[in-house]
Amino acid sequence: MKNIILPVEKFNKIIDNQEVSLFCLKNKNGFICQITNFGARIVSFIIPVGTSGIDVILGYDSIDDYQKDDYYMGAVAGRYANRIANGKFILDAKEYSLFVNNDPNALHGGQKGFDKVVWKASAFLNEMAEESLELNYLSMDGEEGYPGNLQVKVIYTLTNDNEIKIEYSAVTDAKTVLNLTNHAYFNLKGAGEGTITSHDLSLNADYFTPTDAGAIPTGEIRSVLNTPMDFRIAHKIGERINDDYVELIQGIGYDHNWVLNKESDALSHAATVSEASTGIQLHVFTTEPGVQFYSGNYLNIKNGKEAKSYPTRSGFCLETQHFPDSPNHEDFPCTVLNPNDTYIQTTFYKFEVK
Repeated sequence: MKNIILPVEKFNKIIDNQEVSLFCLKNKNGFICQITNFGARIVSFIIPVGTSGIDVILGYDSIDDYQKDDYYMGAVAGRYANRIANGKFILDAKEYSLFVNNDPNALHGGQKGFDKVVWKASAFLNEMAEESLELNYLSMDGEEGYPGNLQVKVIYTLTNDNEIKIEYSAVTDAKTVLNLTNHAYFNLKGAGEGTITSHDLSLNADYFTPTDAGAIPTGEIRSVLNTPMDFRIAHKIGERINDDYVELIQGIGYDHNWVLNKESDALSHAATVSEASTGIQLHVFTTEPGVQFYSGNYLNIKNGKEAKSYPTRSGFCLETQHFPDSPNHEDFPCTVLNPNDTYIQTTFYKFEVK
């Protein structure tokens, strides 16, 4: 397995006058998760299979490549994950203008979102003697156009149940909007081992949010019934991905928010993905109301880990979140964070080998 564990020295660098490094979490079962504090990114997740291992996370071999990354590989996206229409929203009768980086919209926090900043990192053992990494970042008032000084904390834990547990929290000194997620790309065959169209996917969602041609929600919450968006029973990702359905045509595949079947913010099952050729299965649990399933339609990377390429649909994302463009849709779950309140969110990515 040594040849797929990335060396720390390729991630040691000073960026914005702060120290960047690579951190390695291990559990008692031999699972390994590597994380860099540049963008709070999951760099690799290695599952022991036989006498070797399979790395199921797409990424790069060095910090230099992550600095050039335009795909949000493994990163925490924020302040506002996903899109805000026209880079504008109104809060208490005041209009805020954000940096437009996905013309004409704001995407994943702007020109320099949370994926491109250096987080303060501290490794520790939790009360279960599991290895954890705490990452902290202070987003200043006005950064990328967002109001309020926002203190954000993300804790990654590699549990002995073979989960990547992600705990997010944040506080602000002024009213703001906030939507955090992790943007890891998974391939359960192994990173760089072909496309993900053979994976079986199920989503615990009766509804999804249709979008316009710019991937902005129309405001409708539509039933998945009798559509290729229905994953309540498992289907192969590639089974209907090229159907003559406007949502798939616009996105060149899946890139949509599903409304999870839940009535509260309790931790609940969101998705399951499995790949028969490796026997690897991924279960996603979250406190969030939605999940963005993205089938990697725009991937085109020549220089991934081990010099492998990541072409179209060679990785998928399951981004647990509040809905895209929620600040401009009163009927969507609220993403406003007030002073004296604490933003809290938890997501588990749990792996099994059948």
